[in-house]
Amino acid sequence: MVMITLSRKRDYHIPPYILINLVSFNSIPNNIKMNKVSRWAALVVVTFLCACQSSDEGVDDDSSIPVDPIDDTAYSQYGTPFGQIPDTEDVVMYEANLRAMSAGGDLRGVINRLDHIEDLGINVIWLMPIHPQGQERSVGSPYAIRDYKEVSNEYGDLEDLRELTDAAHSLGIAVIMDWVANHTAWDNEWIENKDWYTQDAAGNIVIPSGTNWQDVADLNFDNQEMRSAMIDAMKYWILEANIDGYRCDYADGVPADFWEDAWDELDAIPNRKLVKLAEGNREDHLQSGFDLNFGFEFYGAMINAFEGQPATSIMEKSEEEYATVPDGKQVLRYTTNHDESAFAATPIEFFGGKQGALAASTITIFMNGVPLIYSSQEVGRSSNVPFFSNSRIDFDANPDMLESYQKMIAFYNSSASARKGSTQDFSNDDVVSFRKTLNNDDVLIIANIRNREVSYAIPSSLQNTEWSNITTSNTVSLTGSIDLQPYEFLILD
Repeated sequence: MVMITLSRKRDYHIPPYILINLVSFNSIPNNIKMNKVSRWAALVVVTFLCACQSSDEGVDDDSSIPVDPIDDTAYSQYGTPFGQIPDTEDVVMYEANLRAMSAGGDLRGVINRLDHIEDLGINVIWLMPIHPQGQERSVGSPYAIRDYKEVSNEYGDLEDLRELTDAAHSLGIAVIMDWVANHTAWDNEWIENKDWYTQDAAGNIVIPSGTNWQDVADLNFDNQEMRSAMIDAMKYWILEANIDGYRCDYADGVPADFWEDAWDELDAIPNRKLVKLAEGNREDHLQSGFDLNFGFEFYGAMINAFEGQPATSIMEKSEEEYATVPDGKQVLRYTTNHDESAFAATPIEFFGGKQGALAASTITIFMNGVPLIYSSQEVGRSSNVPFFSNSRIDFDANPDMLESYQKMIAFYNSSASARKGSTQDFSNDDVVSFRKTLNNDDVLIIANIRNREVSYAIPSSLQNTEWSNITTSNTVSLTGSIDLQPYEFLILD
């Protein structure tokens, strides 16, 4: 997802539906200014999808296309299926940008950071794509997949991936892979099966509709053989590498009946519980087998509120997003991810520095949803983090910020009220405040989202109450009002 600004109010925050081009700066239209244009060599301009495209594009209302059953004997089970997959509401996810996590930019670099990830309180690691990337028409994107059943030499090999899953599992951490189902690289061997791809009237294979993604070819989900091959490839990694699920890239571009068929097949693998995350916000994802959608709109509301919109708008957007979420399903919440940190800005830039970034993370982690931490966020990297190229993260930077993340996530993991409690909102124009309650146990969040001191009037139901401050271990008595420093936040138990 990439953010563009057409006004200070960011009325045009259109998360996943974007076009990305590597272009000359002079070709960016004068009326479109990106938020904090990327500092790396490639300059990026984003434009909207075709106006006619709706969020339901690609969804087939007819009955599912039958998929040939996959031969269960084709692959062997490596290792023992992981038995500690967290319930969806208990997930704390870490997105690993392999190219940025070590000097080598490989799977070994992630293995060497597992203790760091464990200390952060993570129980699910999302690996960005590990497959060989296409060379034909390439712009360097790992999302242009040349071979669905190989590990790129850039990152290591199958044995390295197995070592990673083994090591993560030994620490109680699940590992999921990025899966790109909508399109392939132009030099993927599948391209020989022309009918597996979408074609124009002249019979030419085309790029995904409504985009300018010139480095990838659009797959044809009306083709049964392609669908079977895709599901087969997804099954391969679950069995041969013992991975625990998928984050499905641009899931909104793939028809719902395919996802339903895929998850039916994969969920049928014995002794398996999978993590199933859609990078999308179509409602039908959560009826098609996914456990999680992306919280694009909540993220947009966070940005807008920190830039001056009422703080009350954050809870309003949270409740709006969850209005159509079935019981047992969740929305992924974040203050950054690989798209935002590469093409827009980091939390340090968006939220007013280290303190503002921590305040934003506190709101995001403790308000309803599943929290995501993107590699580099926890150490307060202020410059963009590319993923088309290598740019190593300094994990020794800002140890105070890392400690803050460790404390807040440790408390989140230890508190059922924080994760599962019902929410009561006490926000005003400048302060986000809410109480989470479960079985008479309360957690209270108060966060000043302004870069100035704010006096917050304590609501009557909270008057004359005492709390423990999780970050300082001090006792906090709430009476009358409380003066909050710029971006000050309180996590109270």
